[in-house]
Amino acid sequence: MERGKMAEAESLETAAEHERILREIESTDTACIGPTLRSVYDGEEHGRFMEKLETRIRNHDREIEKMCNFHYQGFVDSITELLKVRGEAQKLKNQVTDTNRKLQHEGKELVIAMEELKQCRLQQRNISATVDKLMLCLPVLEMYSKLRDQMKTKRHYPALKTLEHLEHTYLPQVSHYRFCKVMVDNIPKLREEIKDVSMSDLKDFLESIRKHSDKIGETAMKQAQQQRNLDNIVLQQQPRIGSKRKSKKDAYTIFDTELESTSPKSEQDSGILDVEDEEDEEVPGAQDLVDFSPVYRCLHIYSVLGARETFENYYRKQRRKQARLVLQPPSNMHETLDGYRKYFNQIVGFFVVEDHILHTTQGLVNRAYIDELWEMALSKTIAALRTHSSYCSDPNLVLDLKNLIVLFADTLQVYGFPVNQLFDMLLEIRDQYSETLLKKWAGIFRNILDSDNYSPIPVTSEEMYKKVVGQFPFQDTELEKQPFPKKFPFSEFVPKVYSQIKEFIYACLKFSEDLHLSSTEIDDMIRKSTNLLLTRTLSNSLQNVIKRKNIGLTELVQIIINTTHLEKSCKYLEEFITNITNVLPETVHTSKLYGTTTFKDARHAAEEEIYTNLNQKIDQFLQLADYDWMTGDLGNKASDYLVDLIAFLRSTFAVFTHLPGKVAQTACMSACKHLATSLMQLLLEAEVRQLTLGALQQFNLDVRECEQFARSGPVPGFQEDTLQLAFIDLRQLLDLFIQWDWSTYLADYGQPNCKYLRVSPVTALALLEKISREMKDTSRKNNMFAQFRKNERDKQKLIDTVAKQLRGLIGSHHS
Repeated sequence: MERGKMAEAESLETAAEHERILREIESTDTACIGPTLRSVYDGEEHGRFMEKLETRIRNHDREIEKMCNFHYQGFVDSITELLKVRGEAQKLKNQVTDTNRKLQHEGKELVIAMEELKQCRLQQRNISATVDKLMLCLPVLEMYSKLRDQMKTKRHYPALKTLEHLEHTYLPQVSHYRFCKVMVDNIPKLREEIKDVSMSDLKDFLESIRKHSDKIGETAMKQAQQQRNLDNIVLQQQPRIGSKRKSKKDAYTIFDTELESTSPKSEQDSGILDVEDEEDEEVPGAQDLVDFSPVYRCLHIYSVLGARETFENYYRKQRRKQARLVLQPPSNMHETLDGYRKYFNQIVGFFVVEDHILHTTQGLVNRAYIDELWEMALSKTIAALRTHSSYCSDPNLVLDLKNLIVLFADTLQVYGFPVNQLFDMLLEIRDQYSETLLKKWAGIFRNILDSDNYSPIPVTSEEMYKKVVGQFPFQDTELEKQPFPKKFPFSEFVPKVYSQIKEFIYACLKFSEDLHLSSTEIDDMIRKSTNLLLTRTLSNSLQNVIKRKNIGLTELVQIIINTTHLEKSCKYLEEFITNITNVLPETVHTSKLYGTTTFKDARHAAEEEIYTNLNQKIDQFLQLADYDWMTGDLGNKASDYLVDLIAFLRSTFAVFTHLPGKVAQTACMSACKHLATSLMQLLLEAEVRQLTLGALQQFNLDVRECEQFARSGPVPGFQEDTLQLAFIDLRQLLDLFIQWDWSTYLADYGQPNCKYLRVSPVTALALLEKISREMKDTSRKNNMFAQFRKNERDKQKLIDTVAKQLRGLIGSHHS
């Protein structure tokens, strides 16, 4: 029963579910009926559902049939109307078809036009899009074109700026285009290209300034010379009362100020000099000779690229190399002034360029770098000048070199370089200049002395007289009163030598100019150099002339007279130096001229040479002496050679009238003494082993001739028989033997007032032995024919006795 109830309940549920599904099918859209039908097929009562569905369909068919039956007449009427409408519809269709055909025919052109319009609109949109894209790309292309133009025209720094704008501003806006990628990839290459080209320009610049250093230095030195000339003109125009000479330092300060006021400045953008040509500037500056823009561009380019330090190191390294090349002097620099000038021009040009770079760039070079280069240049330049100037033997070249060095130093001092060492080195060259001057004046003095005729200067007119007095400070009232023609006491070399000494002083003064020396230092330098000229050069020249082999007594006498007048002129040389240096001789540090000593020494040497020359002449005459020491004949006149000798002495001493009295007297006394000594040696020489009393008589005649010459007073100033005393030894010796006064000699020997005081026992014994030998030889010859005569034997015994006593005197004297 329960099963029956349960089955009944289940059938009720199934029926209700089927009913729901059917309602759902009826009310649901056909497109969504799938899930509903699936629920039917998923159930187990499919057959029963189909039965219910058939039942429902039949019910609906019955309802439709009922409804149709109810509306059938209306349906028939509707069909009838519909058939009528079909005919009208067919007409309408035909009309529509005809209208469509006409419309299609008429609209065909419109369609074509519309199609063309469509294409045009499409092209218009494409063009508009293309224009928009091109407007984005065009600035990029324009910048790139500008970049290429700048590269082509070598405007590398603007090109680098353009490249920077292109990379950071324009390319990011169109980065999706392929050509932009190509540009982006090409940018590093362009940077490297700009860097390489700018470096190439820098190398060309370095080569250019290396070639133009000579011209730049020449220009700078011309500017310094012009400024110095201008300063000198200003100084000459300024009143000198109560004012001192403007120092060089002040002049340089003015020059520096002018340079600073007209010097170009570097532009911040391009670094190119803003040079304005000055119309009244005669000499161009360094910036006018060299285009500095490459170094500025390269500096800015490397700065932008972040490689400024690399650029600075490269520039300084290359300039150091160039400095070493510039500072290497040519081997033949010392031969001409142009060699020195070119060397200085290159150095000045180098440092003018560096100074210009220093003041127109920010840190490319600094003062420490410049000072280091200058220290190196200064040491090498001074060493080169010391070496090459030592080869120079021409004082004019040394003077020109000094002026060139001063201009070189002044030029560099204008640019702020310390040049004190150059002026110190010039003081060294001053000593060398003095040496070359001394060598030159040695030749001048030698030529003057060699060409002089050593005769008093004759003058025939007042004009000639004034000309000589104008050359040499000579005053003689007596000579002025004498009528023309008349003669100066000195020869031509006196005014010539005096003039040349003044020329030497002028030459020394020329070197001291512009050396920034005080008047005292200049005076001291001139006096020391003049002292060297007098004590060494002129003294040696005079000594060489005096010691010359072929010089005559007349020349020696004239030299003594000349040196006497030159000695008197030394005070005028002192005044001359004082006038040109404005340093009074009373100043503590003032050196004195040694001219007086020089001329005294020369005069003494000439006097000694006169004495020596006279003695040599006497010796030459004595060599002509030809005594026959064995003669028995008694002569009645002096020997011919001695007569000629006395005549020579008389004529010679007659020339001594212009000599100082003491010199003439000394010369005469010296000649007489030498003659007496030579005659004594001639009488006592060892080769004459025998002589006769007859030969002694002839010798006595010659001595009397000498005594007669001494008594005649060949030179005034001797007192009575003073000159005869030169022959007193000979006279006493000859009187002893001719008078045979041995008893008196032996008796009075040793007494201060004895008659034969000047006869020594040694001399008497030597002469006595010669006579004794002759007598013994004669006795032997006579003994061959006869016996000794008594008087000869007695005389021989006397001679032996006297000789024995003389030997005793000699022995007692030695003991």
